[in-house]
Amino acid sequence: MKDSLLYLAIFGIGLVLALSGVLPDVLLSASISKWILYGLLFFVGIQIGSSKGALLAIRSIGSRIVWVPVATTLGTFAAAAIASFILPLRSLTDCLSVGAGFAYYSLSSILISGYRGAELGTIALLANIFREFMVLVFAPWMVKHFGPLSPICAGGATTMDTTLPVITRYSGTDYVVVALFHGMIIDFSVPLWVSFFAGLGWK
Repeated sequence: MKDSLLYLAIFGIGLVLALSGVLPDVLLSASISKWILYGLLFFVGIQIGSSKGALLAIRSIGSRIVWVPVATTLGTFAAAAIASFILPLRSLTDCLSVGAGFAYYSLSSILISGYRGAELGTIALLANIFREFMVLVFAPWMVKHFGPLSPICAGGATTMDTTLPVITRYSGTDYVVVALFHGMIIDFSVPLWVSFFAGLGWK
């Protein structure tokens, strides 16, 4: 819990500093975040290479690794369908389109805006940012109560980049390869699912 609060505090400090305009332009550049992410992935790679348990985990899971992104997809669509009944102003395809973003907020929000307008695109942006943020903050709680695969499924497309360090720490290095495979498959599926649901004629 302490780590979750620390992540939340760091995020909040960064948000306040960016909004206040006191940060130099170099820190606001998207390339900075990209290189920091590359550094994190580099150290994650070192951890995987030094962990003998990672390959053993893949061998023990075998073909079952494919079912992790399948479970993520089915679970997300089921939750989106339920949300459409709770939110009377949003149709089933609206909710499925937003859910199909799988935390890939930059791409999904642009696609949805093109198909359904800026309002739903903004909703998709916020919803998918929130999904990623929930994993970053609550990963230790997820692992404790639902097992090491839970933050992987919850992380959607982000498990191959932004949420990977958190997953590595709390699920363990044995699940890093699973997270990378899962993120790659989900990442590839986002434009397909979003375009499919958002492009449906009935709303």
